[in-house]
Amino acid sequence: MEKRNLPLLNGVVQPLLTDLYQITMAYAYWKSNKRSDHAVFDLFFRRNPFQGEFTVFAGLEEALKFMENFRYSEGDIDYLKRILPTTVEPEFFDFLSELTPKDVKVYAIPEGTIVFPRVPLLRIEGPLPVVQLLETSLLTLVNYASLVATNAARYRIVAGPEIELLEYGLRRAQGPDGGLSASRYVYIGGFDGTSNVLAGKMYDIPVKGTHAHAFVMSYSSLNDLQVRHLVNRNTGIPEDLVDISVNYRSDLSTLLKLLKEEASDGELAAFVAYAIAFPERFLALIDTYDAKKSGLINFCAVALGLIHLGYKPGGVRIDSGDLAYLSNVAFQTFCSVADHYNIPSFRDLLIVASNDINEETIISLNEQGHKIGCFGIGTHLVTCQKQPALGCVYKLVEVCGLKVNKRPCIKLSPDVEKVTIPGRKNVYRIFGQDGHALIDLLQMHDEPPPELGQKVLVRHPFQESKRAYVQPVQVMDLHVLCFENGKICIDLPVLSEIRQRVKDSLATLRSDIKRNLNPTPFKVSVSGQLYQFMHNLWSENAPIKELC
Repeated sequence: MEKRNLPLLNGVVQPLLTDLYQITMAYAYWKSNKRSDHAVFDLFFRRNPFQGEFTVFAGLEEALKFMENFRYSEGDIDYLKRILPTTVEPEFFDFLSELTPKDVKVYAIPEGTIVFPRVPLLRIEGPLPVVQLLETSLLTLVNYASLVATNAARYRIVAGPEIELLEYGLRRAQGPDGGLSASRYVYIGGFDGTSNVLAGKMYDIPVKGTHAHAFVMSYSSLNDLQVRHLVNRNTGIPEDLVDISVNYRSDLSTLLKLLKEEASDGELAAFVAYAIAFPERFLALIDTYDAKKSGLINFCAVALGLIHLGYKPGGVRIDSGDLAYLSNVAFQTFCSVADHYNIPSFRDLLIVASNDINEETIISLNEQGHKIGCFGIGTHLVTCQKQPALGCVYKLVEVCGLKVNKRPCIKLSPDVEKVTIPGRKNVYRIFGQDGHALIDLLQMHDEPPPELGQKVLVRHPFQESKRAYVQPVQVMDLHVLCFENGKICIDLPVLSEIRQRVKDSLATLRSDIKRNLNPTPFKVSVSGQLYQFMHNLWSENAPIKELC
């Protein structure tokens, strides 16, 4: 399929965004005449993040775009000539200058799919020096993307489907790239919008925000207001919103049994100013001074003024204090105002919370019966404080040279978790009668796929006694050819489609796999043939110890 040359969304991602040893290995391959050897690498991870049992695969689009644009520039070659030893032959730099991934194939799981440990997210096939040079860049594009998308999906699960989730993490992210990447991938994971304006422009993500405490503190009294009037939408006549709000506040102090003297005039002035600027999107931060005694009554006064003039206010944001308690106070206040003034819509005003919120905070708030309709989440979301890295790896599983027939490769380790599953493999997801995913099955490449209704023997990769039969009701081939002949060969989905895939893929998992506390592990197994093949290779390559 003919594809246009697609630019990377991040211009920093280029061939030199790699570790030096990738280039030194490429030279050693070239020097030893292995430049034509064909290799197969698997990119996968060993453990799910955040003490959970699922991961959202993200970053594929950027990985494919990186490969389509992979080419060393003249400046790159000049730089490598300066930093590599003088013993490196000049012809190697000619080799690099002409190098492209035209002979590389990439098979991948569709972006946004829920994935599990040891399952290859990408299978990369091609000339050994070329696919080796791709390692670090592909890992950096997939690792953080999958980690933060998974983090976002976990927040969505604990918050529930009805709560609005907004990402407020730019100021706390690890640099501007971390901030942009976070906005993109938390949206994939299930968030509804971001405060990051550039991310909104680049990725077409809804952008939302209110105002900060500084805006409120910049007003000290009603005399600071130089603009007081707002056009009545019903009559077209400007009216004094300050006078209207002050009158409502006087009435509200009696209704809510609050002393109007305790409510800050500076805060009221700030709310009026913001309402005049954004009468259709008035959402006020109410805890600059005292949310209960000042912020709420001032907000309600201005909100009633807006309704009087034909506008619909948005709601309040709480950024400190006891969020469960204050959200209930706000909701009860809105109900009292709605009943007193016969304005039913006042009950539906949005209550936003944004105080250093993490997963555990939301779980606790759920237990306390909060009335929050939207969470603004920053630090814990974008920095993934609970686990700062996913740990994807890129391992050689097969090589074929001019003088060597196709040879599977296995990495051995005293730590069984680090032993790799050798050879070129196919991956299938098997579904049971209830529609839920039962198991991911790794098979040797030349094995026939599982057949519907036919029993299949599945085995734990390393524990001989763990084996079972499954009878597939549905079989999904997880790997799709995404890149060949130097071009992306699939239609890349838009961000909203990837986001929907995350939602649909999560829906295929049982609830006990997705729960926050003690989730059930999802089974990843190998076929009987692959099990025997792997363990025979293991025995052949493992040294025999001598006891003395």
